Amino acid sequence: MNRQRVALGRRGEELAAQELERRGWQIVERNWRCPAGEVDIVARQGATWVFVEVRTRRGEDFGAPEESLSAAKQARMVAVAGHYLAGHDIGEADWRLDLVAVELDRAGHLLRLDVLEDVVEGP
Repeated sequence: MNRQRVALGRRGEELAAQELERRGWQIVERNWRCPAGEVDIVARQGATWVFVEVRTRRGEDFGAPEESLSAAKQARMVAVAGHYLAGHDIGEADWRLDLVAVELDRAGHLLRLDVLEDVVEGP
């Protein structure tokens, strides 16, 4: 992945984390990895564990951020959440999978940030 794309992703993740904290969520982990993949943000919203995928786009060349969440990525999100919950001995907790869609203009200024809850049906 090239440096510009990595920087874009990091900027989107930082904006997403700031917005979630502004809403009163607790950020527990960032960029957590396991054999099944990676989750951008692990957060708590009250008693609910939330596994957040952040999708960031600059310009309209590749469509809206939320349009890029493929079925394969959704399946990985479910698997990663399962690994996290099991590996942290969390047990029978409420949890869900969310997406934060971030759009920036060509200069890098925020145009839109939407928090979309329950984007993937968990088990």
